[in-house]
Amino acid sequence: MNAIEILGLEKTYSVGFWRKRPKCALRPLHLNVEEGEIFGFLGPNGAGKTTTLKMLMGLVFPTGGSARILGMDINDSTVKAQIGFLPEQPYFYDYLTARELLEYYGRLSGVVGKDLSGRVEKVLGRVGLPDVGGVQLRKFSKGMLQRVGIAQAILHEPKVVFFDEPMSGLDPMGRREVRDLMEQLKAEGKTVFFSTHILSDAEALCDRVAVIHLGELRAVGAVADLTSGVQGKVEIIWEGTSVPASIKALGAECHITGDTVRAVLPEESQDLALDVLRRERLRLVSLVPVRTTLEQYFVEKLKRSEKTVGSLA
Repeated sequence: MNAIEILGLEKTYSVGFWRKRPKCALRPLHLNVEEGEIFGFLGPNGAGKTTTLKMLMGLVFPTGGSARILGMDINDSTVKAQIGFLPEQPYFYDYLTARELLEYYGRLSGVVGKDLSGRVEKVLGRVGLPDVGGVQLRKFSKGMLQRVGIAQAILHEPKVVFFDEPMSGLDPMGRREVRDLMEQLKAEGKTVFFSTHILSDAEALCDRVAVIHLGELRAVGAVADLTSGVQGKVEIIWEGTSVPASIKALGAECHITGDTVRAVLPEESQDLALDVLRRERLRLVSLVPVRTTLEQYFVEKLKRSEKTVGSLA
């Protein structure tokens, strides 16, 4: 079953002094997200990611198209209780403590009484803030505020969670904790839809991703499928700390790390390089094709889309 179905959703704004010039923020978008998966929505700033999320949340009205969450139209008020949302730049009343803020959001979501108190303490622990529930938000760092934002998004235990740039402002340890939390949500059967420009996080986390650029969907699929292509290069690692001149002459990029050498060279030079290693009596450790990373795929996709605006990948 699809947790999210986007059916031709689009958004055009009127801009200019007289508001008569149309500006397309999102071209008709068709996209399905399966229940229980972590789905990454990737794109540069201004690509249409936040516009899409705001339309799914009912914060911005679409110009055309429709969408369903858990089989319900996004305009159906009953679906709101089943979703959680962290905006890119959340604003919180900084005179409140973290606990007071979460209790406020909990009541808005229909959680009351002892159940609310228990959930607040539990969610503070889940986001790594178990000891600061009584501290005013004005004393929190940006990273801590981001964690509070994540806490309010999952407090009412929604079935589908939307995160807009959830890693923003977090240090490496904080990012690791958020990634762990997303994986926990998935293990609980929840669907996680998040936008990001931190591609290493998307590559490590996502079951599938979509690439959007200039308001248009450019690619969608499993990370492994999108990055399955090879670059026409091979990586050779051998024992030692010396690099024969004849290998350098093949156009190899060589790096010495400890007692091994790593060389990346054109695939057509592979046999010649192996002959050199045999002649020099250097022990081969590994030989593998160099595959495309998600970042390389993403950059290449954006370059192509800029050349062919209006075409679908």
